[in-house]
Amino acid sequence: MSIKKQPFGKTKEGAEATLFTLKNKNGMTISFTDFGANIVNIIVPDKNGNFDDVVLGYDDVTGYEINSPGFGSFIGRHANRIGGASFELDGKKYELEKNDGRNNLHSGFKGYNKFFYETETFEDEDSDSIEFSRLSPHMEQGFPGNLDISVTYTLTDDNEFVIEYLAVSDKDTIVNLTNHSYFNLAGHKSGSVLEQLVMLNADKFTPTDDALIPTGEIRDVTGTPMDFRKLKPLGQDIDANYGPLKQAGGYDHNYVLNISGNEVEKIGELIDEKSKRKMEIYTNMPGIQLYTANFLHAVDGKEGFIYQKHAGVCFETQYFPDSCNKPEFPSCVLKAGNEYDFVTVFKFGTK
Repeated sequence: MSIKKQPFGKTKEGAEATLFTLKNKNGMTISFTDFGANIVNIIVPDKNGNFDDVVLGYDDVTGYEINSPGFGSFIGRHANRIGGASFELDGKKYELEKNDGRNNLHSGFKGYNKFFYETETFEDEDSDSIEFSRLSPHMEQGFPGNLDISVTYTLTDDNEFVIEYLAVSDKDTIVNLTNHSYFNLAGHKSGSVLEQLVMLNADKFTPTDDALIPTGEIRDVTGTPMDFRKLKPLGQDIDANYGPLKQAGGYDHNYVLNISGNEVEKIGELIDEKSKRKMEIYTNMPGIQLYTANFLHAVDGKEGFIYQKHAGVCFETQYFPDSCNKPEFPSCVLKAGNEYDFVTVFKFGTK
């Protein structure tokens, strides 16, 4: 295992960003920047041993300063949508930025992917880790509580990419952290992912209104185009005449995972039939947002490639969207002094 550091450009304010690269014994590498704790590259082999970068992104920090699609992003304090850009906690109403119509998306215009982080690296015999941490002060983005946060990225010699989120607040608050990487197992420059196969271990999903805010209903996927319990191409049903797909212009929905929540369990797969690359997904979060890059259009990315609609797919492990306003959903409230501790694993291989 090894950890490498190199410059990653300067921000508009002149701050220098650093790129950290972890490499395992199989030659797999993952790169991150201390600006936003963003994932920049994930480079893995195909069935013939040819390596390619399987996440969308930018060549330097300049792209990540804007990054409207959220490539590789560490999302917080609250990932996904909050209806009406407000919530009540302990009898007090909190108003947030309205950056998605009248709603709040990914905590506002400056999310956790736009701050610099303190870094610490750890090298073990069969894994290397990098921890990004900072204090999110009381009322940052409109959320109560001073929140000590860290996200630790680990690469193992088993080609596992482990993400661990830790947070503690000095006041009751809401927390919902995720990663917003856009995966394309054929390589980030290969175009549409709609032929790639997906499996999600979820019997139900949460339908939304036209603004993509969950209605509170939990609906069975049986007999609908939302059913991914068996591997199928992402594009097989994406244009079906089905209300939720019409509303979102494709998949942009929270799935209710069939897990206990007590341990990290396998909940999904992504497979590219041409390269034979496979990615398994594990988590102990209750939900996952499947997003097929429906709003991506002509974005200048890495190596001069222009990303278009459906150029990647996101698997955002999470509490359900708007759970802070839906008492019937698992609660994202973090009580003062309690620890938020969740893990997501992306394991790469070939079939």
